[in-house]
Amino acid sequence: MIGPFIKGFANTFRHMFKPSNTVNYPDQKVPVFPRYRGKQVLMRDEDGLEKCVACGLCAVACPADAIYLEAGENDGTVKAGPRYAELYQIHKTRCIFCGYCEEACPVSAIFMGKDYELAVYSNKDFIWDKQELLVAESTHPAR
Repeated sequence: MIGPFIKGFANTFRHMFKPSNTVNYPDQKVPVFPRYRGKQVLMRDEDGLEKCVACGLCAVACPADAIYLEAGENDGTVKAGPRYAELYQIHKTRCIFCGYCEEACPVSAIFMGKDYELAVYSNKDFIWDKQELLVAESTHPAR
């Protein structure tokens, strides 16, 4: 009966004088692995237009059925092609961050970024709309 207590104290004393492995989180970010898949972003081309052609392959490839999109006809202001995603939503509570959407996209319009700060305060914020997913500039996010 006293054996487990001694083992526990021995383990505590063994690690007590080692240097701590603490990160000051808000000021320092934890480095992520190179193959980490975080929040999805919708990419733009060199001209600043959306890359998504609303083919729907990302929604079909999603095993959790987390992606919903509606295609719209384009007049040339949104996308260089004939169609664009008029409505594009990803349900954060369903997404399993598998990366199948990124692999299925034929024009590399969706990209799994490195962002891991995905906490929200309201349940209405669990649905990412196109405005939240679209990259502001035409550059590729940091990998």
